[in-house]
Amino acid sequence: MIIKSLKLKNIRSYKNAEINFPVGSTVLAGDIGSGKTTVLLAIEFAFFGLQPGQKGNSLLRNGEEEGSIILEIEINDRPIIIERGLKRGKTVNQTEVSITYEGEKKEMSINEAKNFILQLLSYPKEFAKKTNILYKFTVYTPQEEMKQIILESPETRLNTLRHIFGIDKYKRIEDNTELFTAQLRESIREYEGRIRDIEDLKKKLENKKANIETLNQKVVLEKNEFGKKKEERKFLEKELEEVNQKIKEKEKYEREADKARIMIVGKKEMFSNIKKEKEMLTKQIEEIKKVTLDFNQIDSLQKEKLEREKEREEKNKEYMDIVGQTSSLNSKIIENNKLKSQISSLQFCPTCLQQVAQNYKDNVLNKFDEEIIKSKKLVEALEQNKNTITEKIDFLKTRVLELDKKIAELRILKVKIESLTEKENRILDLEKQEVNLEKDMTLLDNQILSLKEAASELKKFESVYESKNKDLENAFKQEKYVEIRLAQVSKEIELTQKEIKEIEVDIESKEKLREKMNYLKELEEWLSSEFLNLISFTEKNIMLKLREEFSKLFNEWFNTLVPESFSVSLDEDFTPVIQQQDFELDYAYLSGGERTAIALAYRLSLNQTINSLLSKMKTKDIVILDEPTDGFSDQQLDKMRDVLNQLNIKQLIIVSHEAKIESFVQNIIKFKKEDGSTRVVS
Repeated sequence: MIIKSLKLKNIRSYKNAEINFPVGSTVLAGDIGSGKTTVLLAIEFAFFGLQPGQKGNSLLRNGEEEGSIILEIEINDRPIIIERGLKRGKTVNQTEVSITYEGEKKEMSINEAKNFILQLLSYPKEFAKKTNILYKFTVYTPQEEMKQIILESPETRLNTLRHIFGIDKYKRIEDNTELFTAQLRESIREYEGRIRDIEDLKKKLENKKANIETLNQKVVLEKNEFGKKKEERKFLEKELEEVNQKIKEKEKYEREADKARIMIVGKKEMFSNIKKEKEMLTKQIEEIKKVTLDFNQIDSLQKEKLEREKEREEKNKEYMDIVGQTSSLNSKIIENNKLKSQISSLQFCPTCLQQVAQNYKDNVLNKFDEEIIKSKKLVEALEQNKNTITEKIDFLKTRVLELDKKIAELRILKVKIESLTEKENRILDLEKQEVNLEKDMTLLDNQILSLKEAASELKKFESVYESKNKDLENAFKQEKYVEIRLAQVSKEIELTQKEIKEIEVDIESKEKLREKMNYLKELEEWLSSEFLNLISFTEKNIMLKLREEFSKLFNEWFNTLVPESFSVSLDEDFTPVIQQQDFELDYAYLSGGERTAIALAYRLSLNQTINSLLSKMKTKDIVILDEPTDGFSDQQLDKMRDVLNQLNIKQLIIVSHEAKIESFVQNIIKFKKEDGSTRVVS
C-alpha cells in the first residue's frame, strides 16, 4: 500500500488543503505547531475513524460545523478513495463514510467501513475487534507513544506484544481453559451430589418389584371373589325381573280397566248428547211445520230491489250534474267580480292607451252586475233541485236496505223448510245410536269386572317384589364392596408400577450422569495436565522465536544509531537490556537522544518482526515516523541516513523539524501556519 493524496477541509488548523504524497522517502517539514502531525492523525482517522477515548472536537476545526477527510491510497496498483466526515452537534460525531473501490462508490456504516478497510489491508480477522494496534506498530506510532511500550511494566509490555503478534490467543486459551476446568470440577461435584443416592434407589426398586408380586396375587383372589358376587347378583336380578313381569301384567289389567271406565264415561256423555240433539230437532220440526211460505214473494222483492237501485243511480247522476253546473256558475260569479274590480280601477285603455270615460265604465259594470244576478238566481234554483234529489236518494237507499233484510229472512226460512226431511232422518239415526251405546256400555261393565278379578290374583307379587328387591340391593352392595377392594389393589399396583418406572428412569438418568461425570473427570484431568502444558509450551516456543528475531533486529538497528560502545538485547519480558563495557545501564539514566534511539530501534524491529510474522499485510511497504530524532546529536542524525537507506520500503513519510533530515530524503513537503491556518507551501 502507498498513500497517493490527502484532502482536508476544516480539520484542526486546515481550512482547505490537498497534499500529494510521492513514492519514496518524504519529509513533512515545518515549525513546531505548523500542522505536520495533523496530517498523520487525519490519515489514521481516514482508515479507522475515531478511536476509543478520542473526541471528534480534537480534529474538527474550532468554530466550524462540519469537516471532511478524503484519503486516496493504492493497493496492488488499484486506487481506493476513503471519505469520512465530522459534524458538530451537542458533541462532534462521525458522519457518513464512503469508499470508492474498483470504480464503485459505496456508502457504509462506521463498523462496515472499518471491517472493509481491514480486509483491504489484509489484517487478520481477529484484529477487527481490537483497536488499530497493528497500524500503530507497523505504519505510524505517534511521537508521544514511541517510548511508552518500553516504559510499561514487564507484564503490561508482554501482554501488549502478545496482542500485537496475535498470540494473545494462547494466553486467552490458558485463562479460558483454567476457567473451563474450574467449571468442569464444579460440574463433577454437582454430578457426584446428584448420583449419591443411586444405590439406595436400586434397593428401593427391588422392594417395589417384590411388592408388585404380592399385589398381583391379591388381585387374583379379589377377582375370583368379585366373579362370585357378580353371579349372585345376576341370579337375583333374573328372579326380580320375573316378579316384575307379573306386577307389570297386573298393572296392565288395571290400566285396561281404567280405559274401559273412561270409555263408559265417554259413551254416557255421547248418549246424553244424542238425547239433547233429538229434543232440539223435534222442537225445530214442530216450529217449521207451523210456518207457511210463498216462494214467489222472494222474486217479487228481488225485482223491486233492482228497480230501486237503478232509480237511485239515475238520481245520483242528476245530483252530480247539478253540482257541476253550480260549481261552474260560482266560478263565473267570482270571475265577473274580479273583472269589475279591474275595470273600476282602470284609467287608460290597454289597447289604444286613451283615457277611459266614467260613463263608459259604468255601462260595462252594469252589464257585469246583470250577469252576476242572473248567475246567482240560477244557483239558487239548482240548490233547491239538489235538495229535492238528495231526499229522493236517501229514501231509495233506505228502501233497498229494507228489501235486502226481507229477502234474507225469507231465504233463511226457505232453508229451514227444505231441511225438514233431513232433520226427521237425523232423529231416526240418533235413535239407532242410542241402542248401540246401551249395548257397548253393558259389554264394558262386564270387561271391567273380569279385569279386576285378574289384577286381584296378581297383587300378591308386589310383596314378593319388595323382598326380592332388598335381596338384590344387598347383593349389589357386596359386589360393589369387592369391586372397590379390587380397584384399590389395582390402583396400588398402578402407582407402584409408576414409581418403579420413575425410579428406573431416575436410575438410568443417574447412570448417564455417572458416565458423563467420568468423562468430565477424564477431560478435566487431560486439560489440566496435558493440554495446558502443550499450550504453555507452544506459546513459550513462539515467544522465544519472536524474541530471538526481535532481539537480533533490535541490536542491529540500535548499533546503527549509537556508538559501538553500547550493546542491547531483550530479556524474557521483551524489556531492552542496555550494556556498556559489561555494565548494565538503566533506561531512565540514558540521555534523551539515547532513549529516542532505543525507542526508534524498538519500533523498527517491531515493525519488521510483525511484517515477517504477518507477511500478507498490505501495509509493509509504508512507514510513517513522527519526530523520530527528538534529542539526537549531530552524530546520531548522520546515522539516521543509514537507517533510512536500510528500511528498503516503497514509501517513507517522516515528520521532522530537523533541517538535516531534509537532505536524507527524496521529497520535501513544507507547511506554514499563518493566522491560525495551515497551508502547504511546497
